[in-house]
Amino acid sequence: MSEHNHSHSGGKTLLFALVFTTGFAAVEVFGGLIADSLALLSDAGHMLTDSLSLGVGAFAAWLAKKPASRRHSFGLKRAEILGALFNVLFMFGVIVFIAYEAIRRMAHPPAVAGGMVLVIGGLGLLVNIVVAWVLMRGEQTINVRGALLHVMGDLLGSVAALVAGAIIYLGGPPVADPILSLFVSLLILFSAIRLLREVTHVLMEGVPKGINAHEVGCALVGVDGVCAIHDMHIWSLSSNSQALAAHIDVGTMERWEEVLPKLQTILRERFDIQHSTLQPEDAAIRQACDADPDCGAGDVK
Repeated sequence: MSEHNHSHSGGKTLLFALVFTTGFAAVEVFGGLIADSLALLSDAGHMLTDSLSLGVGAFAAWLAKKPASRRHSFGLKRAEILGALFNVLFMFGVIVFIAYEAIRRMAHPPAVAGGMVLVIGGLGLLVNIVVAWVLMRGEQTINVRGALLHVMGDLLGSVAALVAGAIIYLGGPPVADPILSLFVSLLILFSAIRLLREVTHVLMEGVPKGINAHEVGCALVGVDGVCAIHDMHIWSLSSNSQALAAHIDVGTMERWEEVLPKLQTILRERFDIQHSTLQPEDAAIRQACDADPDCGAGDVK
């Protein structure tokens, strides 16, 4: 599947999830206010932030389809990374707000309409299961995963609202409502931190996950005619697009036209690196090619 189709598929998935989620958000807000349930209101808040995050994700997927231009030579593929970053940071804000409200309500738990929380929490759970299923079946870009983080938070929030409603409906203490909300917020926090680390790794031009720079260097040096490589850099343009730039020391410059396609094939087929910039250099000018236990990849960066 081409990068364009990847982005198109992700955009359609996010748009469907956006419409479906927004349709139920108003119901949860209305029910949460009437029932005076933090578990239900936190779930409703998640739903509303989902609508925003899915909208941001869909817009980012649309931007990522834009072709390269003089101003953006790689196109706008990084838009999906920025969309994921926005969603993660926004989720941190939601978590802080819910945790604050939960702690405040634990000191003075209000009366909660358990029956209404039970019904609306159950409906919210069904909606979130459908949306999560749609997103998980779509293209797993980091942008979609950022939106999925919100939806999974909603799903857990619906479970918490459902459990809290059942406990209160059966005569349990109202404090169960904020306690469960706080527990769900902590679960979401761990997922948010993990995704933030991945987004930061991409923005810091880290070697893409699943690619070993040393193995790449060894594979390139293994091509007949290549003596060594240096100044090699590997980074991600987006979740499904990696790039590489390197200097290649060749035994004789006359063989470069023969060596280049072999190097590009290895990068494309073995490491799924579609964008590569390889600069040939005459090894005799630099130095005679000596035996290198690191396969010439010692200067990989």
